Amino acid sequence: MALLKMKFPLQRRVRLAQGLWLLSWLAVLSGAFIFCLGVYLKTELLRRAEVMDNAEIHVVPNILMLVSLASIGTNWFAGRVCQDSLDTTRFPRWKRFLMGWFAVVALLCSLLVTAVVLSYALQGRLEESLKVGLRNGIRFYRDTDVPGRCFQKETIDRLQIQLRCCGNTNYRDWFEVQWISNRYLNFTSKEVKDRVRSNVDGRYLVDGVPFSCCNPESPRPCLQYHLLDNNAHYNYEYQTESLNLYSRGCRQALVDYYMELMNTIGPGVLSVILTQITVAVSLRYLQTAVEGAMALDNPEDDSDGYLLEKNLKETIQDIKTYFLILYMRNKINLESDDADAAEKATAS
Repeated sequence: MALLKMKFPLQRRVRLAQGLWLLSWLAVLSGAFIFCLGVYLKTELLRRAEVMDNAEIHVVPNILMLVSLASIGTNWFAGRVCQDSLDTTRFPRWKRFLMGWFAVVALLCSLLVTAVVLSYALQGRLEESLKVGLRNGIRFYRDTDVPGRCFQKETIDRLQIQLRCCGNTNYRDWFEVQWISNRYLNFTSKEVKDRVRSNVDGRYLVDGVPFSCCNPESPRPCLQYHLLDNNAHYNYEYQTESLNLYSRGCRQALVDYYMELMNTIGPGVLSVILTQITVAVSLRYLQTAVEGAMALDNPEDDSDGYLLEKNLKETIQDIKTYFLILYMRNKINLESDDADAAEKATAS
């Protein structure tokens, strides 16, 4: 017995074809929308590529862009089928392509679901990538005269200002690296020489941060140096002075930004999946209803439309049998080829 069988009079078939034509073009626009979202996400990831250690997260926008382009093509195809569905001379030319079309649509929907799942599953990998990338960015902050790193300072400063963050985890990350270039240090100064000598690696470390860490909402002028010395500044306690610098680390700020972006994209992708499934189900009903009408003496009589010719259990069993037969045929062919090869080897 057919699965979800429905009766389709001629007028209902016409309305289904017209509605499906509109829906298929809506799905084309949805595919274009998803492509734009993928391009936007890809662009935002590339903007911060200098503070990322790897590009694994790029698989999400890549899938979105690839699938959206394929979706535009498949839904354009569905629109053409709808146009010819009520013409008995033009519809048969599409019949041989429809089963392949349904398989492609199922694959596209699966890939879209995969993209949504990966956007959340890769959060940990994204955070680890940012952790390493930001650590290297802070370490190379001072290398403004080193080829390949001369824009690292500008990148980090812009990042901290735009995202209102400081350091990798927090502002104390700047205390662990020499972020001031040697070309701007006066090595004749006793303070500089003492700091360099007191460090095992000969680095000039200070309890200070770049200007881009300063919070403009602070009620007092920004304090960049001697941040751990309460006596260095009037009316100052670093344990409670939370407004002077951005308290959030840039790694968390970037993770929050990208996850918010993906949370916005996720519902859009799911709505496109539902639209695509609706197009596929409607086209299946239209296909079976039109084929049933063409088999009648009077094509304008009522016909039956269904999703599957048999029930779900029987359909799964038929698929298993089909693939089992293919497997057995391939096995027999391989054994036959091996036997022929053995006979030729023996004869020679």
